[in-house]
Amino acid sequence: MENHSAPSDVKDWNGDTIVMFQEDLFQEVKGKVSEKWFYTYFKNESSKLPRVDMLNLLSSYVGFENWHAFKASHISEEKKSNSVKKLSWLIIFIPITIVFMVTMNSKNEFKFCFNDDLNSTIVNQIDIKVLQDDQSPLYFKTDSLGCFNYETKSDKITFVVYSPYYKTDTIVRSIDKNEHQSIKLQSDDYALVLKYYTSGNVKDWKKHKHKLQQLIHNDAQIYRFYEDNIGVEIYTKEDFVRLLTIPTKTLKKIKVLDKSYENNQIKTLKFTVK
Repeated sequence: MENHSAPSDVKDWNGDTIVMFQEDLFQEVKGKVSEKWFYTYFKNESSKLPRVDMLNLLSSYVGFENWHAFKASHISEEKKSNSVKKLSWLIIFIPITIVFMVTMNSKNEFKFCFNDDLNSTIVNQIDIKVLQDDQSPLYFKTDSLGCFNYETKSDKITFVVYSPYYKTDTIVRSIDKNEHQSIKLQSDDYALVLKYYTSGNVKDWKKHKHKLQQLIHNDAQIYRFYEDNIGVEIYTKEDFVRLLTIPTKTLKKIKVLDKSYENNQIKTLKFTVK
């Protein structure tokens, strides 16, 4: 707050504010916290404290020697007297307070599993963006069973699902109708056709090439993303078709990341080779 302009409530900080905090923290105490860590302990309701080394880091940032010194400074002289009477009162009061806090902070648990048009479980990971009122969205992925769990104090959840092979959809559900719900996603036929042609399991490669020429727009913008953020390579339509019509082991390692269409043809495509 002394060095930057930021909302007084940490939960209102956006991505830019978090970056400024990370830079200020490093400048002051030569320590770092990741954006994921920040969202876990500051933007969301965490069930436990961070590790002691992180508490020591933050305590140092606000002018204390360590976490122990920070706690000690917030204890009044009256609380430091460990009389038997006060200890007995705390023994009675603390469990009541815990029960009250648990009741006040109880959360609703949502669970969803995803199926395709044939009611088969979608085992490929699906990206999920949970939308929150007046807060940044939260990002998740489905587990190995094709399901997604989320806890919130709200009685309603709104989230967007993304998948290379299924159409993007926005889902809204209420807790009173949430009994391990199964959500059906609509297949993206063009993406599934492309997946078939990238599998390499075809015999007539000339016919294979002709089908790809029809599937991809002449002015398509195609990007290959390399792992570990090495870089991005731009492909022409002919470059990409050539890649998919040479029977190599690379074909089965191609993974579509994103795509868009124009006139029933793929106009933009992002892919990687695992």
